[in-house]
Amino acid sequence: MTQDLAPWLILFALYGAPLLHVTLSRRGGPWRPPPGTRCPFGPRAGWVVMVLILGPIGWLMFVMRNGRRSRPGRSPGA
Repeated sequence: MTQDLAPWLILFALYGAPLLHVTLSRRGGPWRPPPGTRCPFGPRAGWVVMVLILGPIGWLMFVMRNGRRSRPGRSPGA
């Protein structure tokens, strides 16, 4: 029984949980694109695609990108 459950747990841990985090996070950006842009997708839809394609690496990119924004007072080059 545990042998049948292990692949599903790994799949959920590497793809499901990061995907859930990106879709539910407040820092993911809006679903709709900003006005005046030609792209039909918003920032959050882009992050979802990145996580779908890259898996845990896409999720780490999301976390690192949004982690930088939360530290006020630091310059981008520091």
